[in-house]
Amino acid sequence: MKVLKCLIVDDEPPAIRLLEKYVSKVSFLELIATTTSSLEALSKIEEGNIDLVFMDIQMPDLTGLQLSKIVKGKTNIIFTTAYPQFALQSYEVDAIDYLLKPFEFERFYEAVLKVKNTFQAEVKEVPKEVNDFIFIKTDGKNNFEKVYVNDICYIEGLKNYVAIHLKDKQVITNNTLKSIEDFLPASEFVKTHKSFLVSLRHITKTDSLSVYINGKSIPIGDTYKKELFEIIQKKKL
Repeated sequence: MKVLKCLIVDDEPPAIRLLEKYVSKVSFLELIATTTSSLEALSKIEEGNIDLVFMDIQMPDLTGLQLSKIVKGKTNIIFTTAYPQFALQSYEVDAIDYLLKPFEFERFYEAVLKVKNTFQAEVKEVPKEVNDFIFIKTDGKNNFEKVYVNDICYIEGLKNYVAIHLKDKQVITNNTLKSIEDFLPASEFVKTHKSFLVSLRHITKTDSLSVYINGKSIPIGDTYKKELFEIIQKKKL
């Protein structure tokens, strides 16, 4: 069963504490972070590691509705608010549910089950095709380079492009790190940092701060550390 990685966004600490309590009761939810800042929430969602956001609507800087429009399609959103008048607008931005404060655990659980069922349906209906190779768009209108998946050591996301590091060279492309990740088998590649996706088969050693591939030290971000070492523990002798 997939564990859904969650973010709580609310400018009221008591509301955050209640949601933390509710999340801790649900086996298929994992709380990644909480924040009182919509701008910080935007940064965390853009990293691509959040499956579900519990989001207040009345927030400083960006309202929950404004933020949800920016990140539409990148995560699932359940609004948590004391204002019933925004319910219609919440569904216009494809929110999964709209929880009106104060709400009990039963109503919360009903909402998160909708997200769980969505993920289960995607797994059943859209089996992921695993390819031995991919074609990477390089400079020029019809310029592509064939890259074998087993030759990929790690992938580095930079400001305006992505570098795919192979055994003996690197391939540069204007694709995003997330778009390339979607083509690769999740059982063989894991994110260690918001800017790095690494091949498990090419890791030579690790420590608490880095993984090492071909003599290159690749950082391990706090957000990704737990999942990375859980995967490694399953493969240890």
